[in-house]
Amino acid sequence: MRLRAAPVLLLAMAAGFTASASTTQAQEPAKASTSAGDATTLLTAARIHTLDARQPQATAIAWDGQGRIIAVGSTAELRKRYPAARRVDAGKATVVPGLIDAHAHLMELGYALLRADLTGAASQEEIVRRLQEFAETAPADAWIQGWGWDQNRWPDTAFPTTAQLDAAFPDRPAWLVRVDGHAGWGNSAALRAAEARQGARKLDGDWQPDGGRIVRDGTRATGVFVDEAMRLVERAMLAPSDAYREEALSRALAAAVRNGLTGVHDMGVTRADLALMRRFADEGRLPLRIDAYADGDSGALADLCEHGLYRHDRGRLQMTGVKLYIDGALGSRGAALLADYSDEPGNRGLFVTDPAAFGAAVIKARDCGVQVATHAIGDRGNRVVLDTYEYALGGQGVRPDPRWRVEHAQVVAPEDIPRFAQLRLVASMQPTHATSDMPWAEARLGHDRLEGAYAWRRYLDLGVPLALGSDFPVESVDPRLGLFAAATRTDREGHPPGGWLPGQKLSAAEALRGFTAGAAYAGHDEGEVGRLVPGLRADFVILDRDPLAIPAADLDDLQVKSTWVDGQPVHTAD
Repeated sequence: MRLRAAPVLLLAMAAGFTASASTTQAQEPAKASTSAGDATTLLTAARIHTLDARQPQATAIAWDGQGRIIAVGSTAELRKRYPAARRVDAGKATVVPGLIDAHAHLMELGYALLRADLTGAASQEEIVRRLQEFAETAPADAWIQGWGWDQNRWPDTAFPTTAQLDAAFPDRPAWLVRVDGHAGWGNSAALRAAEARQGARKLDGDWQPDGGRIVRDGTRATGVFVDEAMRLVERAMLAPSDAYREEALSRALAAAVRNGLTGVHDMGVTRADLALMRRFADEGRLPLRIDAYADGDSGALADLCEHGLYRHDRGRLQMTGVKLYIDGALGSRGAALLADYSDEPGNRGLFVTDPAAFGAAVIKARDCGVQVATHAIGDRGNRVVLDTYEYALGGQGVRPDPRWRVEHAQVVAPEDIPRFAQLRLVASMQPTHATSDMPWAEARLGHDRLEGAYAWRRYLDLGVPLALGSDFPVESVDPRLGLFAAATRTDREGHPPGGWLPGQKLSAAEALRGFTAGAAYAGHDEGEVGRLVPGLRADFVILDRDPLAIPAADLDDLQVKSTWVDGQPVHTAD
């Protein structure tokens, strides 16, 4: 269904606003006009944070029929300037620029919402209980799929095996993806299906796939597959149907705008997924903006190199970058480290992509004028990325201001952090990763390596642009949790007191900028979104309180009253 503008009075009531008695009711979005007549909408609120240094606060904004801001100022001033404008009064609420998640995965969120939810499960027994409840409503001939298990939450933090799943599901394949998306856990039926798909090669033995690891007890596969090894099982599963994929995207988009997101940088979008998003955009079904990044050196990147950077003419979908991988994740001990894992001597993680192949992909993207963003978690992985970027950016034909990105930059050798500034890179980081990982990160790394871990303040103090996100569905889609984590570095119960590695905290204002102007800058979108200034798009969120005036500990309790894109509400709270 195409999004349409409801009468302003009804919108105001639905959003908890008060509409002026002089409000003009319009069934369709106002058309562009050079006059200040009915095409103009005027929003007033107790406080509007513009994130514009020249005018940081206002009480009114006006936009035209195309959803472009035409004025920002005081209520009295703009009411006088636009007397015939449609009016929406947000009352005592606070308006901030639309929140942008700088690193997320929409399709994976949608799939997670259609599978068994295993996040937060405190034991294998709880995992099985949730799966049994899910199986009662799933098609009898379908694999049992789940998302979100994390062995670090269990009494025994070792990787699980097939045994617990086999006892509950001896004949029906079960496949469960770890919370970071970098490991999968299957039962024996799933492993048998994987072996049948492969043919003669068995999962037992002493061989390992490129870029991944089959966890074994001696030579016997135990049921856990890390990074690229996951594909051995996933290839045995039926590809999701078109209807399933459409439902997944619809659910993900609804969840995003419900939580105040007006934009998402979707990291790792396939050619097929971009086609689906393009259909949604054609049909007016994209309620937010998607900056899609191609899924590595594959078909989507080939399309960009052949046809040029992609931008949908309605302004809500583009693909101008590529997302590459260098290593795995810290939680599954796949992040590439310079020294052994402190809790697993002899293991230094792995390269998901061979460094030579990674370098070739970077050069290819550079020569095609495509922005490069690379997943790098461990200090060894980050160093390889920095070395490769330095070489490639020193070559011929580099476009001005490429703004190449390092996604996560999670554990970096302290001596490497200044290189981000020297190379003019963007640090794309996720605050809730720190608060999720803090119970076990020191066990993985030892105390000394924490100096360069989750070090947001270090980057900001060096002048490195900071783009903040969530990595959903690895973490929650809710950006308020990211604001909270960035400003407190505690869990939602306030532990540890004062915050974990508190010297790396951000202020609420810095965190808000990371989710707005900083994210926009990372996507070369600062001329369109990220601030509330004339000429930019009227993308904003109306909150019940001022995030810059309340205690940092209350940021996770902010209420989203409504989410607006192009001057139209795409979500209103009940």
